[in-house]
Amino acid sequence: MSFSSEVKKELEKVTPTARHCRLAALATILFLCGEVRFLDKNDARTDRIDLLIHSERQAETRKVFTLLRKSLNIECELQQVKRDGSGSAKEPARIALSRAGLKKICAQLQIDVSEGMIRDFQEIVSPSLLERECCGRTFLREAFISCGSITDPSKDYHLEFDCFCERQAQQVQEVLRTFDKSAGIVLRGKMYIVYLKDSDDIVDTLNLMGAPVSMMAMENQRILKDLRNSVNRRVNCETANIGKTVSASRKQIEEIGFLEEKGILRTLPESLQQIAMLRVEYPDLPLRELGEMANPPIGKSGVNHRLRRLVETAEKYRAKQGEMRGKND
Repeated sequence: MSFSSEVKKELEKVTPTARHCRLAALATILFLCGEVRFLDKNDARTDRIDLLIHSERQAETRKVFTLLRKSLNIECELQQVKRDGSGSAKEPARIALSRAGLKKICAQLQIDVSEGMIRDFQEIVSPSLLERECCGRTFLREAFISCGSITDPSKDYHLEFDCFCERQAQQVQEVLRTFDKSAGIVLRGKMYIVYLKDSDDIVDTLNLMGAPVSMMAMENQRILKDLRNSVNRRVNCETANIGKTVSASRKQIEEIGFLEEKGILRTLPESLQQIAMLRVEYPDLPLRELGEMANPPIGKSGVNHRLRRLVETAEKYRAKQGEMRGKND
C-alpha cells in the first residue's frame, strides 16, 4: 500500500461528532465528488433522485449515506456498486432519495441544484460552513480523501489536491492559508493542482487533518533523511580534506626532491632538512603527527610553516633558473 493510501485509510476512520462539522464533511464530499441525476419525467418514479458519488473509495459513499440518514434525517437507499476483478468501481456509487430529500440537502448545505444533469453541486462549499476552525480541518480531511495525494516522504516532500476548476483550487488554498500554510496552485492538463512542498507545512497539514500516525511516520523519515544527509556532508568534507592533504603532500615531496637534486637542500637550516626528511619518509602522515616525530617536537603550525618555506624556496629557484634561461636565449 502506498503512503498516500495509508494516509487516506487513517483519515477515513475519523468521524466528526459536532453537527456543523458533519455538514462541512458532507458539503465537501458533494462539492468534489457529487452529481445529481434527475430521472426522466416520463418515468413512473419521477419523485426519485439519484445522487452519484464519483469516488474510488467506498468509505466516502458510506459516509455520505450515513450523514444523510443520521445528520439530516433523510430517507435514502444505497445502491450496490458493480466492481471489476481488481475491486475498482465500474461506475459511480448511487444513493437514491426523493426530491424532498434533495431540497433538504440544498437548504442545509446552502447549495442550489436545478433540474437536469448536473456535475457537482456548485463550484465551492459555502464559506459560512467553514467559519469554525474544526470545520476547516474537516474540509481539508475530506478534500484530501476525495482528491488528494502525498508522495512517499522517503523519496520527496509533496502533498497536493487535484481540483476540477480554479475556484475549487482557490478555496482549498484559502482554507490552508487560514492555518498559515503556504500553498501554491498550478494548472496541470485540465486540473488545478493545489500543492505544498515545504516539509514542515506537510507535517502540520497531516496533523490538522487528523492523521497523527502518518505524521509521525513522515517525521521519522525526515529524521532519517536529515541524519543521512548530515553523514554524507561529513563524509564529503572529510574526503575533500583528505584530497587536499594528499595533493599538498605530493607537491611538497616533489619540491623537496627538486631541492635535493639541485644540491640546495643540504644548504638549508637543519630544521628544514629534518622536516623534509620526515615528509619524504611519511608522505601520508598528518602535520600534527609529523611534528610529534621532530626533534624537538613542534606543533602543526610549525610543521606547516617549514614545509611552506621549502616549497617557496624551490619555487624561487625555479623562477631564477627561468630568468637565466631567458637572458641566455
